[in-house]
Amino acid sequence: MKMGISAQLGQQLHLTPQLLQSIRLLQLSGLQLEMEVQRALEHNPLLELEEDAPSPADGDAVPADAEVAAFDELPESSIWDVAGTSWSDRDDDRLQQLQAGESTDLHVRVLDRLALELDARQLQVAAFWLDHVDDAGYLQQDPVSLALIAAAQFDISIDTAESLRQRLLHGDPAGLAARDLRECLQAQLSALDEPAPGRTLAARILDHCIDLLAAHDLEAIAQRMKADATQVRQAVRLILSLQPRPGEAAEPAEAVHVIPDVVAWHADCAWRVALNPATTPRLRVPAMHERALEQAAQGDGAGSTGVQKMRDLLQEARWLTRGLSMRYDTLLRTTRAIVERQAGYLVHGDEAMAPLTLKEIADEIGMHESTVSRITTGKYLQTPRGTFELKHFFAVRLEGASVSGPAVRAMVRRLIEAEPAGRPLADEAIAGLLARQGVHIARRTVAKYREQLDIAPARARRTVPRPLAKAG
Repeated sequence: MKMGISAQLGQQLHLTPQLLQSIRLLQLSGLQLEMEVQRALEHNPLLELEEDAPSPADGDAVPADAEVAAFDELPESSIWDVAGTSWSDRDDDRLQQLQAGESTDLHVRVLDRLALELDARQLQVAAFWLDHVDDAGYLQQDPVSLALIAAAQFDISIDTAESLRQRLLHGDPAGLAARDLRECLQAQLSALDEPAPGRTLAARILDHCIDLLAAHDLEAIAQRMKADATQVRQAVRLILSLQPRPGEAAEPAEAVHVIPDVVAWHADCAWRVALNPATTPRLRVPAMHERALEQAAQGDGAGSTGVQKMRDLLQEARWLTRGLSMRYDTLLRTTRAIVERQAGYLVHGDEAMAPLTLKEIADEIGMHESTVSRITTGKYLQTPRGTFELKHFFAVRLEGASVSGPAVRAMVRRLIEAEPAGRPLADEAIAGLLARQGVHIARRTVAKYREQLDIAPARARRTVPRPLAKAG
């Protein structure tokens, strides 16, 4: 075997502990960050929490040129409409509110809610229906027979008894007091308050193909419904996401309110951006601790185990404070860039959503795309239009057009909502109208967005009244 020595030139990236910690801090959510800071305070006696938010001139915790981050310039909390996001200091927990006092019994919770809407006799009738519901949430007898019994017992009409069952059926949880699985799932479909792709077809499948659905014969469903296999799979997925046993609905859980990490508002003809002090805890190492450690190091105990341990704690504390500073700086710069690019959306709504990618923001702030991805995941921005995750503002550019997909979807919704009642617009007609506005898309793209908005095809809209789709 021949032995030899050779030289090789190459590049390798070594991640230092400080860099690894900074990267980890970037991707933490607000709640995770609070837990991380609390853990650090418990294990490192050299750290303390800054009670008062610093001004931009106080140091590198906030960039010197970031005058929009001055916390004392935050808008009045009264203009914000999101629960749990007040800027004022409060004694209650701003991260979550318990639904205190709610019973773990589903029937009791349902009656408690109905007590705000019904009179005493109506509430007794509702309790009668619940008494004849099994553990899964279904009626144990035929609803017609039960309505006759309720009418005689409470001296009301059969229609009144049935209307109160319908209140339970379409209440919370939806599907309670249903006569069978079909009625239960139909009630849950109608209760969905967000655009649900495939809902129209799902309702038709429940009406005409529930036997095939039970057999998982998607091909036969597609043939009977004369629908595309992809659309059938989407509708079936929606049905399978429903709760077939509403009586076993989960016990009341903690109602968690989103606390925004950043706030944006319009003032003096410009958009202003600031970090939320409630989600940006700041740590520091008191100067007296550092002086005491220096004196100990210069004294007789310079090489002692205790002094070395304190040095390690001081180094950890400095790394953490610098990592937090990097997180806040990156979050602020990223959000400012996003707000500048999506100012039209904040003012005019969905149709003004501009195409935007992570790379574009990364290039603008001089950072890597992965850094922007980490800092925008799980971070929320509060605006006069609402509170959104930062990821919400990244919209894919529609192929062959200069607008984003969400903007075109909003245009499709607007055109359908404005169509004549007796002459609904076909997908081809919508594509033609959009082309006149400079947005050239195919008919199948219009159909895709229409389905995402949970809007039926033109032939169904001509014969079946439909509620207007909500803005999404």
